[in-house]
Amino acid sequence: MVEEENIRVVRCGGSELNFRRAVFSADSKYIFCVSGDFVKVYSTVTEECVHILHGHRNLVTGIQLNPNNHLQLYSCSLDGTIKLWDYIDGILIKTFIVGCKLHAVFTVAQAEDSVFAIVNKEKPDIFQLVSVKLPKSSSQEVEAKELSFVLDYINQSPKCIAFGNEGVYVAAVREFYLSVYFFKKKTTSRFTLSSSRNKKHAKNNFTCVACHPTEDCIASGHMDGKIRLWRNFYDDKKYTYTCLHWHHDMVMDLAFSVTGTSLLSGGRESVLVEWRDATEKNKEFLPRLGATIEHISVSPAGDLFCTSHSDNKIIIIHRNLEASAVIQGLVKDRSIFTGLMIDPRTKALVLNGKPGHLQFYSLQSDKQLYNLDIIQQEYINDYGLIQIELTKAAFGCFGNWLATVEQRQEKETELELQMKLWMYNKKTQGFILNTKINMPHEDCITALCFCNAEKSEQPTLVTASKDGYFKVWILTDDSDIYKKAVGWTCDFVGSYHKYQATNCCFSEDGSLLAVSFEEIVTIWDSITWELKCTFCQRAGKIRHLCFGRLTCSKYLLGATENGILCCWNLLSCALEWNAKLNVRVMEPDTNSENIAAISQSSVGSDLFVFKPSEPRPLYIQKGISREEVQWGVFVPRDVPESFTSEAYQWLNRSQFYFLTKSQSLLTFSTKSPEEKLTPTSKQLLAEESLPTTPFYFILGKHRQLQDEKLNETLENELVQLPLTENIPAVSELLHTPAHVLPSAAFLCSMFVNSLLLSKETKSAKEIPEDVDMEEEKESEDSDEENDFIEKVQDTNNTGLGEDIIHQLSKSEEKELRKFRKIDYSWIAAL
Repeated sequence: MVEEENIRVVRCGGSELNFRRAVFSADSKYIFCVSGDFVKVYSTVTEECVHILHGHRNLVTGIQLNPNNHLQLYSCSLDGTIKLWDYIDGILIKTFIVGCKLHAVFTVAQAEDSVFAIVNKEKPDIFQLVSVKLPKSSSQEVEAKELSFVLDYINQSPKCIAFGNEGVYVAAVREFYLSVYFFKKKTTSRFTLSSSRNKKHAKNNFTCVACHPTEDCIASGHMDGKIRLWRNFYDDKKYTYTCLHWHHDMVMDLAFSVTGTSLLSGGRESVLVEWRDATEKNKEFLPRLGATIEHISVSPAGDLFCTSHSDNKIIIIHRNLEASAVIQGLVKDRSIFTGLMIDPRTKALVLNGKPGHLQFYSLQSDKQLYNLDIIQQEYINDYGLIQIELTKAAFGCFGNWLATVEQRQEKETELELQMKLWMYNKKTQGFILNTKINMPHEDCITALCFCNAEKSEQPTLVTASKDGYFKVWILTDDSDIYKKAVGWTCDFVGSYHKYQATNCCFSEDGSLLAVSFEEIVTIWDSITWELKCTFCQRAGKIRHLCFGRLTCSKYLLGATENGILCCWNLLSCALEWNAKLNVRVMEPDTNSENIAAISQSSVGSDLFVFKPSEPRPLYIQKGISREEVQWGVFVPRDVPESFTSEAYQWLNRSQFYFLTKSQSLLTFSTKSPEEKLTPTSKQLLAEESLPTTPFYFILGKHRQLQDEKLNETLENELVQLPLTENIPAVSELLHTPAHVLPSAAFLCSMFVNSLLLSKETKSAKEIPEDVDMEEEKESEDSDEENDFIEKVQDTNNTGLGEDIIHQLSKSEEKELRKFRKIDYSWIAAL
């Protein structure tokens, strides 16, 4: 039974992985990235999320390794705190309370007791670089109010701040200005590009900056795609800079290698450029990375790079410019037209992804499984160009079929519409295009749904359109003399007084079809396609339409644009109840009778969970989000919960997810994200990254003592066997090369005899006390029989392939009865 806790709204995934630069661990085995309110730890080899560092109460804005301890990580947040983590165990070590919003954090090895941060104190648009002294204290929460001013009037982005030459100076850029602060001299030099004075609309604004790790060299990126290398900047008059130019658009980020022999740059071309020796001629490229490069990071070991992209992914790249791993988060599309769907096979969340793609996203592991290219055309990234949009999608027949709709409309009279039906292929474990229908309707398609009844004889799809018609599509045999095939064809076309068809849905058993025509709801028989009845409340156009399920299957619900929620009884063909509620999202739970409705108000979004049979809500939660909620979906649980409270029972079988206008994916839960991780994904395998130390040997001896004590307690229950590594036969068998060993039949008897106990290892309790004298005599007789049998075996030793069958003596049976009590389960591990 689950302990009753308050159910709260949590950010379950889909956060931006590309919000800040990713950070590598010292051994390049792990990579850290900011993800909303959390810091995620990924393996650079398996791409799995092994830890989620949660503790901040607001957006995390920066992460840096502790230069004095490479097993620790600093993080800062808008909640005004700097936290120190042990990322190996995922433990929060200490919290430093600064008291003001922190927009980035920087660490320098020379500054042992302090870090640098970007803050805004006076005005919201003026940012400062300050030094924060971290006091030493044994308590877990420490106030760090001592701030030292370093630079003023800087950019909010951490890409515009860089420390150079082992912390001798710090460079900051904003608009047309470059500022360099020298820590020893405590002086600031400012440089302005000459072209900015001559041209009013020059595109040479500073966009990013990077500093050479060992030399006095500053690299800056600009809006016009140029990279400038600044030298001799100790003197305001004698400074020089050289230009490197390859990017046709703005330079998004720059990073020097660990040794400083090469410079990495990236931009909107989706190409990583490596400038070796900082020369124009000597450069290498890694093209076709898929999306705009937002950030570039270099591992402390120098063997790995990583790029963060605008489609919310991180690509890990080897030193020879070969991509080795991809960490893909939830793709943030410009707009989600398809809504949220659940793949019946993989239980993955399906929605719009990259342009023209459907993304399949795992809610459990918070990563993208794969992309399905629907439009199958090359995407042209050109501002103002009207693209083909993927507008509708639906799963049918328990995941065997997928229907998609794509459209492009440049003018009102120029509509390009196409519907595709995809069939799931078990061999390829993916969807294959089966049928393509050009212009299935004369106007935009507003809704489509499959008949997902279990007893459905023939797959059926219904589409509704603004042209005033709904069409029924069925799967037919399309075989010929050359091959067997199936295809989709139109079976029925329906309309109601030429009104626009806005919504459609099937009942749970598939016997009825409900189609809304503006303010009117029509009910159709799915076998004869006859109009059975109509419902009209004149409360506005129907925005959402769904049938009840299970015991509430006799009800039909509709939400109107005027803020009225109606419930009709299909048996009496009358209105059961209505309520004034501005419903923006209405989703039925496939595993229960519950329906979730999210309403929009001036304050925010509210959640109502109810059953159609009762107008009284089961659960109400106000203010689940300050912004508008656009989509929602129920996801069946693999393991049902056991909430006993009536208000929380709607979460027992399914979990409700919803997507906000800013594309934040939220859900209701009582567990933290760290508790949701599986035990296998939580293992960081610290033993692989830590060397063998004297402490390890001390700990090993301690464990040996614990094992010995445990063996003494179990000695009365189980017979203790000698360790396998101390048995010569076992060690010889396991360490001798296979091609040198004799046959297994020859070694079998020797191997089994070596596993048997010697007389010295037998405990006194194994020998029964009530042994009769007759058994002793019989044992003596059996010994004589054993001697005779051994002689027979010696005579027959020439035929090793023949089986020797003899009757066991009573002493042997007694020995076997003792061996039955011995635990031989450890042999399976050999």
